[in-house]
Amino acid sequence: QVQLVGSGGGLVQPGGSLRLSCAASGIAFNIYDMAWYRQAPGKERELVATISRGGIRNYADSVKGRFTISRDNAKNTVYLQMNSLKSEDTAVYYCNAEGWGTNYWGQGTRVIISS
Repeated sequence: QVQLVGSGGGLVQPGGSLRLSCAASGIAFNIYDMAWYRQAPGKERELVATISRGGIRNYADSVKGRFTISRDNAKNTVYLQMNSLKSEDTAVYYCNAEGWGTNYWGQGTRVIISS
């Protein structure tokens, strides 16, 4: 069974850092493009960052320079390092695997940035 398990969320003060992890199983992880999405209360889900199976990274303008996406194929895990967090980053974060004509989603991990 395909499973993506996101973790690492929590409550952080503005300016703080957090690292999200998403461990995948049931797929050939190394050939999937991976991504992080987020959905804030009352807003639509938005793409935050992507990393291709070849390691090419892209970021939303709102997080560029603050977030870093990476992957460890040996651990079947994708990460999102979040620095200089802002209140606008508050959201549920979802990892995504794309390949073979379909998308797989993690369950979401909640990130709250608050003073």
